[in-house]
Amino acid sequence: MGYGSISNMQSLAADAQSLGTLKMEAGKNSPAAIKETAKQFESLFMRELMKSMREATMKSGMLDSPGGDLGTDLLDQQFAVQMSGQPGGLSDMIALQLTRQMGAAAPDATGAAGKNLNPASTVRAQKMPDSAAVSAAGGKASRAPTESQSNFVQQHSQVANEIERNTGIPAGFMLGQAGHETGWGKHEIKVKGGAPSHNLFGIKAGAGWTGKTADVTTTEYVNGTPQKRVARFRAYDSYADAFKDYARMISESPRYAKAREQTGSAQAFANGLQKAGYATDPEYAAKLSRAINTTLQIRRAQA
Repeated sequence: MGYGSISNMQSLAADAQSLGTLKMEAGKNSPAAIKETAKQFESLFMRELMKSMREATMKSGMLDSPGGDLGTDLLDQQFAVQMSGQPGGLSDMIALQLTRQMGAAAPDATGAAGKNLNPASTVRAQKMPDSAAVSAAGGKASRAPTESQSNFVQQHSQVANEIERNTGIPAGFMLGQAGHETGWGKHEIKVKGGAPSHNLFGIKAGAGWTGKTADVTTTEYVNGTPQKRVARFRAYDSYADAFKDYARMISESPRYAKAREQTGSAQAFANGLQKAGYATDPEYAAKLSRAINTTLQIRRAQA
């Protein structure tokens, strides 16, 4: 099937074999050609979408026939053409992208209904979220930082910055981990009587710990299954002591040597901690990287 002119293309259903001709039309750098090409691409997409939906629907077998399938396919083609080219739809975004790539004049962004499409908002919609707003584990966009998250980061930034200068561990990484471990300060470990333990990093009190402790019920994962257990955690006189103890552990323990080498990436650092056994939660790295990215976003806003 050939496309002799723009006017002829408007009456034709999308055809995958015509993609080459569509590209040639768009290559003319004509706003009208780009706009119609974008509409045809949208039509093709809509046709394939309807085809997939029909194939996913169980047929009865009573009235099905090759002729009926052909008729349904032709009808889908026409529906696809009729639905494409709507103001603010996919074709407008395709046209804008083609225009930017080819350096042509921007096509008319005003739809038949007279509603103006804002090109700037369309460009923003096409951009991928930045790394600070994306989960490194699943690629999901994070929610905007909350007031409590921002307050937590601001509260502990001074000591975190000081620890970074002394050890090289990024302050944003430490703040993100402290925020994750304490629910951004809402679920801090308490000693007997309800006083704060100042333990921001969930560090347990092993046999070699001679300082104060706090016994609390926590969730441990055994072979991937969460179980409630009472564990003994370290307690400190101040939050600064907690940061110093955490930094000393990460910097000096051979167990975290790999993590220390991955401070250039939040995801790599989080993966290093999980592989070293910092926590038993199988999703710890994903959760931690999200918290770190949230912290980095907050620190950029507060800078």
